[in-house]
Amino acid sequence: MVKCIATDMDGTLLNSMQQISEENKRAILKAQSQGVEVVVATGRSYQEASYVLDEVGLKCPVICVNGAEVRAQSGEILSATPIPNKLAREVAARLAEKDVYYEVYTNKGAFTIDLKKAVSILVDIVVSANPEMDPKVVEEQAGARVSDGLIHIIEDYEHIFSNEEYQIYKFLAFSFDLDQLGKAQDSLKDLTELEVTKSGIENIEITHRNAQKGIALEAFAKAKGISLEDTVAIGDNFNDVSMFNKAGRAIAMGNASFEIKALCDEVTDTNDNSGVGKAILDLL
Repeated sequence: MVKCIATDMDGTLLNSMQQISEENKRAILKAQSQGVEVVVATGRSYQEASYVLDEVGLKCPVICVNGAEVRAQSGEILSATPIPNKLAREVAARLAEKDVYYEVYTNKGAFTIDLKKAVSILVDIVVSANPEMDPKVVEEQAGARVSDGLIHIIEDYEHIFSNEEYQIYKFLAFSFDLDQLGKAQDSLKDLTELEVTKSGIENIEITHRNAQKGIALEAFAKAKGISLEDTVAIGDNFNDVSMFNKAGRAIAMGNASFEIKALCDEVTDTNDNSGVGKAILDLL
């Protein structure tokens, strides 16, 4: 019997317009009405995840920044697994040495030191996936990420690294030069306290090794008295693999790669065809 469903956001719960479809929303509400825990498990910060959920009036527990932070449905922080500040400085130095752009995710939101690059990268990613979209419109939407407080501009990341008020959850590094990105990833291999994964071809996500979606899902289920056999994980990329490995059933999106589909028990429809909603209704 399914008692807990964990769903990724980007490429999974969200369509290519970065929205939750009405079909997905209805399915989640139906599952919740039947007592099923529906948990959002995302690489996004809590602020970014809740922003999208609030747009359609959904309330869910959230496994944020790949498991570095877990929030209750009320928004209360249940757990946090940050990267130690000294180690964060080392990560930043190695990414900078490889000339790879990165953003830093913290308990106070996401930060960038290069707004122009942050916006241009988002535009390139969205337009490449949706060539029919007007780049100017996408740029306005990307700029709204700043105006709505979803990413903050900072002059120097050292302000974060040296301030005890900030917990450093994740580095999100981007490069359209895949060779350069690979070199940056290779440079981190000896830092065994870290987990390095991907949520897209052009990025790497760096968290503490205990900050993984699967570890967070296991802890969440245990706290709720739910057996992992009664959990389901839905996702589309490599940062979802840890929860695929933990859940009783793993479901890949129709838009996932062959490698991801091969790791799962079944495949649902694509994110643009409300694959999450269809999977949930099938489970119910």
